[in-house]
Amino acid sequence: MSGSEKFVQPAIDREILDTILDKSTSKKIWQSMQQTFQASTRAKRAQLQALRREFELLTMKDSETIDQYLGRTLSTINKMKLNGEVMDSSTVVSKILRSLTQRFNYMVCSIEEFNDLSKLSLDELHGSLLVHEQRMQDSQPDEQVLKITHDSRSKTGHGHIRGGGSRGRGRCRGRQSLNKALVECFWCHKLGHFQYECP
Repeated sequence: MSGSEKFVQPAIDREILDTILDKSTSKKIWQSMQQTFQASTRAKRAQLQALRREFELLTMKDSETIDQYLGRTLSTINKMKLNGEVMDSSTVVSKILRSLTQRFNYMVCSIEEFNDLSKLSLDELHGSLLVHEQRMQDSQPDEQVLKITHDSRSKTGHGHIRGGGSRGRGRCRGRQSLNKALVECFWCHKLGHFQYECP
């Protein structure tokens, strides 16, 4: 080993050092390291592309909770950042709002309407979504009672909704329309929305 290699090798990380121990000159050491890092850079780029695609395709599953979905999303984002991606908070917030299930539609509309998404932090969004999710879970028994009551009235011919009976299209064909102006929220006791829609 010549003089320059004695200085180069102690300055190199142990994992890399193991791959260059058989190199006899500093030029060969440099060439080996250059090839390793170029390959590493290419691999990182490929990995980042795969992670970007994964991020774009992320959507919340019907069976997932907010915590589970945000955990999965943040895991992908952290992997992207490890591979050199720079991502601001507003991009993450917008992605999460776009990819939630339909049961969060009212909450998403409310958040988008009353907040500046460029300033909304991920923690604030997480908190709002958790509160909404909890309200939905709390309201499910009440809505089930409401549904059973409505179904039993429909079967016995009672409870016809004034102005209802018009035929719709698609999934609503043949059903009576529900006038939400007459619905009272179990949460705030105002008319016009269900408890899970309460802002």
